[in-house]
Amino acid sequence: MFTFVASLPQKMALQLGELHFCALARAAGGSPYIARGTRRLSTLNVTVGPKSAAGSAKVDQSGDSTVVTDTYDADKITVLEGLEPVRKRPGMYIGSTGTKGYHHLVFEVVDNSIDEALAGHCSKVEVRIGADGFVEVSDDGRGIPVASVAKTGKSALETVLTVLHAGGKFGDGGYKVSGGLHGVGLSVVNALSDVLEVYVWRDSKKYSMRFARGIPQTGLLEAKDSGRGNGTTVRFHPDPQIFERGLLFQRDVLANRLRELSFLNAGLRIVLKDDRILEAEDHDQKRSVEYKHDGGIKEYIALMCKDKTNLHTKPIFFSATRDGMTAEVVLQWCSDSYSESIFGFVNNIKTIDGGTHIDGFKFALSKAINNLGKSTGKLKSSIGNLSGEFIREGLTAILSVKVPNPEFEGQTKTKLGNPEVRDFMRKIVEEELSEYFDLNVKIFADILEKVRRAVHLLLR
Repeated sequence: MFTFVASLPQKMALQLGELHFCALARAAGGSPYIARGTRRLSTLNVTVGPKSAAGSAKVDQSGDSTVVTDTYDADKITVLEGLEPVRKRPGMYIGSTGTKGYHHLVFEVVDNSIDEALAGHCSKVEVRIGADGFVEVSDDGRGIPVASVAKTGKSALETVLTVLHAGGKFGDGGYKVSGGLHGVGLSVVNALSDVLEVYVWRDSKKYSMRFARGIPQTGLLEAKDSGRGNGTTVRFHPDPQIFERGLLFQRDVLANRLRELSFLNAGLRIVLKDDRILEAEDHDQKRSVEYKHDGGIKEYIALMCKDKTNLHTKPIFFSATRDGMTAEVVLQWCSDSYSESIFGFVNNIKTIDGGTHIDGFKFALSKAINNLGKSTGKLKSSIGNLSGEFIREGLTAILSVKVPNPEFEGQTKTKLGNPEVRDFMRKIVEEELSEYFDLNVKIFADILEKVRRAVHLLLR
């Protein structure tokens, strides 16, 4: 038995709530993993021992000490089934129950549509904000499968909406690359919505289901196809029992992310409609806005650098695919900029804390410029290598990497940890840049001159 001993002034009142000393209680029961003993503290006398015959904790407040007994046994184990864990701890699945988590529901549904686009089966995604608080996400992909799943005994549609970690992202036969920060998908959106409706157009038929807080309210309904073609529509309303009061969907939050996705997925058409804005209203926000960028991240970097003086007319762009990984890289040095701005994305997720893809890029960039500078005689071997810090001065770069099994570090999932991605980026960046600078001698000379000026200013 563990005993905590301390004197309490007689005039002090000790209020005891429900105390859980799981590990200590196990020790009191004779666990071989925790030695018995006594520890002296300054404020409280608590003895942890076995339960009373009635099975409840015993509290003794005699004299200047208090004794609390509790135990940890099989009766204390709680099993949450289905989507109960999501409703019990929503922050574990969407980050928060505030504004960020509220909007993350939309992005989880959109990510499913983007996965269809990455697989080459979707050309349009539409997000509609309803005046009634609902959000509707539609795409022209293949439509969620509806056939029965042997493991669950349910239709594939019901399975992906009611079973955690079910979907095409987790098996070898589904998506090769998938987006989404948490990868929890439709089942979590379903669990955290008081109403969710899904419509699927597939194989010349229309299917639908309705749910309330993750529980099916209808079976899989089937009807004749209206002729609209394949696709999926998910319509949902966030549960006010889960989220903070007074939350509304913010158009700018959705618009910024959807625009970013349109740059990262060249040629994909993304439409945002806001039914809360009347056609007759006279202000800058349009009821409907469309994003489509055939130039992808090349257009994105042009937007980022539009108010700067570019050192070279066209941005440097290249892409490569190896070992199931794909990377798109675009670089722009600006003569009137003295800081670096490197934006990394992995499977459309913005990695604000960097990671192995950024590390590999920086290493290869420095190596390519130093090696080429020395081999062409533009850099003297005697002075050593130029620091990467000087090479990246005035550089804006966007790295969009697609990885089959990304491993994110930290609680916020904004830093990539895959070591193989570092090696991948080192190889392709060094190879592509070396070839580019060999063919574009003037641009290389201009970049090298900017680096020299940066070094000179520091040493002056």
